[in-house]
Order: sequence, then C-alpha cells, then structure tokens
Amino acid sequence: MDGTARNIDGMPRARPMSPCISVCALDAAGHCAGCLRTRDEIAGWIRMSADEQWALLATLETRRKARRQEKQEIAR
Repeated sequence: MDGTARNIDGMPRARPMSPCISVCALDAAGHCAGCLRTRDEIAGWIRMSADEQWALLATLETRRKARRQEKQEIAR
C-alpha cells in the first residue's frame, strides 16, 4: 500500500467537504472565527491530500474543544 487512508472497499478515502461556514474573519490568534483554520490552512486546503484534509479536520475539532473550554472558564 502507498500509505493512503482507504475505506472498507479498499478505495482511497474521499476528500472531506471544506470546513468553511462563510463566517470569515481572523481573530487575534490568527484563527478564522467560523472554521478556526489559520490563513495558511485556508489557502492550502485545495492543495492538501485527502489524508491531510482529514487530519486538519481532527486538529480543528481539538481547537473547537479548547475554545469551548476557554469560554467556560471565563464564564466562571
């Protein structure tokens, strides 16, 4: 195998949809207010392999969880 993630049928894993939700503004940390990607991640999305895109989506989920936790701590 070539290291590409495969689905159950052995076919290469399909590309995910873009995480963009059309709320595009970078915050002070350099993350988009809508999708939490950086400017470089946004610009590079189309050139990423499917595996890289899936990995970035996992990173974005981690960022969302951290952002939620920060907001909860501030609210206390």
